[in-house]
Amino acid sequence: MHDPYKALYLHLPFCKKRCAYCDFETRAVPQDSPVISDYVEAMVMDLRREAREGRLAEVETVYLGGGTPSHIGPANLSSLLYALSVSVPLTSQVECSMEANPESLTEPLVRDMWALGVNRISLGVQSFSDPLLEKLGRAHSADDARRAVVAAQTRFDNVSIDLMCGIPTQSFEDFHESLKEALGLGVRHVSVYPLTIEEGTPFARRQARGTLEEVDQDLQALMMQMAASTLEPAGLVRYEVASYAAPGYECRHNQAYWTGRPYRGLGRSAVTMTQNASKRMRIQDGEVIEELDRRQMAAEDLMLALRMTRGVGVEALREAALLLPDAPLVFRELVQKGFLEQREGRYRPTLAGWLCGNEMYGRVLDLAP
Repeated sequence: MHDPYKALYLHLPFCKKRCAYCDFETRAVPQDSPVISDYVEAMVMDLRREAREGRLAEVETVYLGGGTPSHIGPANLSSLLYALSVSVPLTSQVECSMEANPESLTEPLVRDMWALGVNRISLGVQSFSDPLLEKLGRAHSADDARRAVVAAQTRFDNVSIDLMCGIPTQSFEDFHESLKEALGLGVRHVSVYPLTIEEGTPFARRQARGTLEEVDQDLQALMMQMAASTLEPAGLVRYEVASYAAPGYECRHNQAYWTGRPYRGLGRSAVTMTQNASKRMRIQDGEVIEELDRRQMAAEDLMLALRMTRGVGVEALREAALLLPDAPLVFRELVQKGFLEQREGRYRPTLAGWLCGNEMYGRVLDLAP
């Protein structure tokens, strides 16, 4: 027996082209490929089975990610969203997010998404600089990105964009201009990600050959600070390590991950997290990839909470200490290092804590190795 799923993730691993930095489970295939329609048909059957067996009855957030969900085409998308709408009651209380890339988002597609229950769009913009988009291997231009945001806003109030910092040759001015463009377009949510070079990607191969500059992590850290100093005065408040939102526009699906709420993943490589009072498991493609006991669950919950600005409450830490007696000592150490601050009855991450996140998170997880 396990706790009911509160979030549902649907993975659509298809794109117009693979980006130079991407190591996700995706494939570049034509929009009219039967590979896509076969995959969608199988996902529709999975949705119906999950609903019939009662596993989606308490879902509160849905996220269609990829890949590029908007690349699968209007017919496939309509089929999938219709099956979703009869499997999960997509009331106004259910957040239903869908990722899209600018080159494949059109006003007719926006109207279809809205009519079939999607109420939040996340656009993979990455930058409003054409040279940087070309360097990243993106399939869209800066003008495509602007047009896509405007198209999304014809129906959606809740529009998010992703921006990347630390791209080779990206200057402070480049990044600042992208932040200002986001604000000028009136989006309600911005996620800011530092570029990482993953093994097996074109960027990694170019870096090994010496034809791509090394990522400057100090520069990335300064750009992350710039994001906060630019977005927060304009009303987009940081609520987790990489995301800023107008009040009420925080991504509830992401928050489900950071608060240890069980989620169901459907599609190739999608991860499911299932748990009860004594055990937490993550399952991918039918295989258990991680299994945590009660102590490890408690440590992970503390770590995940430190990804959010609200941090960990004193009472929550006291409760965790029943399983992890050293937790209060570790949190005091993190305060002394400047990674956390204690105020208003909570331990909250500082900028230094987020910039040194691997050290901070690792120290907490080490409470229950």
